[in-house]
Amino acid sequence: MDKKFSLTQVGSAIVVVAIAGFFAGVLAQTTTFGTKVSELITRDNSEQTELPADLNYSEVEQVYDVLRKNYYGDLTEDGLIESLKEGIARATGDPYTVYLDAEAAKAFNDSLNNEFSGIGAEIAVKNDQLRVVAPLEGTPADKAGLRPGDLITAVDGETTEGITVEEAVTKIRGEKGTEVVLTVFRDNEFIDVSIVRDVIEVPNADGEILDGGIGYIDLDTFGNDSAQQVRALARDFASKNVKGIVLDLRGNSGGLLGASVDIAGLWLDNQVVVEQRGNEQGQLRSGARGELFGIPTVVLVNGGSASASEIVAGALQDHGAAEVIGEQTFGKGSVQTLEELPGGSQIKITIARWFTPLGVNIDKEGITPDKIVELTTEDFNADRDPQLDAALKLLKQ
Repeated sequence: MDKKFSLTQVGSAIVVVAIAGFFAGVLAQTTTFGTKVSELITRDNSEQTELPADLNYSEVEQVYDVLRKNYYGDLTEDGLIESLKEGIARATGDPYTVYLDAEAAKAFNDSLNNEFSGIGAEIAVKNDQLRVVAPLEGTPADKAGLRPGDLITAVDGETTEGITVEEAVTKIRGEKGTEVVLTVFRDNEFIDVSIVRDVIEVPNADGEILDGGIGYIDLDTFGNDSAQQVRALARDFASKNVKGIVLDLRGNSGGLLGASVDIAGLWLDNQVVVEQRGNEQGQLRSGARGELFGIPTVVLVNGGSASASEIVAGALQDHGAAEVIGEQTFGKGSVQTLEELPGGSQIKITIARWFTPLGVNIDKEGITPDKIVELTTEDFNADRDPQLDAALKLLKQ
């Protein structure tokens, strides 16, 4: 078992978009086996009635006239228009509602389809700082020595102050074989990390049976094939009468909503997995009794567990289907929709938020483990894993 364990992550709300395939809860995906969407999500198309039908741009025109007359430097019409679009999205104050120009939109959609080259790290903006959530195992970022929690202060010498995740992704991604230099702040010093980009294959799920008859599932992302892969492991474990299950969601920053509902359903029996409230609202339920229903289970989480990971951990915790061990999760519980705009651009808009079956607001609170167990820098450096040790001890009792 060669899982790379993330160190303790920083708290509060984040923007999470992976350079290597994070899907950020974009819309409800269709389910793949047995799971059903009941009390079906309904859409409230009500508009923001307090806003005018059209904006008055007279003051914007005044600013433009002053700039055009007095600014000493280069301005382009396209650049000004793009900045206006970005500014309107930023005015929401919601870090997940973002305008994507044509280039950024293509990069985002490529990530949804796992079609890109880059460095293979998940990044987030938290407390106005760009930082590494987790490098994916075996990727250029991992091999170059990026660590969870590294603050990225510059990309190829350009400061990241005030940068959005989408902007950072655009800067860090690039063609296979090209190099990018990230300046990171770690242990009170600045370090330049040179990384050669490559084609990134995002891992999904892997597993094995550990000593004592404990089935271990390492789920790295909620991708298109994740549910099928986890279900195959579940069937194998159930056929071998494992004593318990460890579902490792540490450093898993999420993915497709449908995959999270399907995977949680392996431990549930026609129960609510997640409630969605907002413009699109309703409950998503599991199908009939899953292959792992009733098998003692521990879910491992940390600050890198976000979005779909929090849906699964929260559902299993609320229904008493699993104990959750580790550290407080990220708290990414909002749903975005992509709206197409002219010229290949898009706007990603928050339309709803996720709540656990017992009503925990994932976006604001995250998931609090039943048992807090930290993984320290000393543990990381010594290849110790007290979180997994705690899970195995509980299951072997």
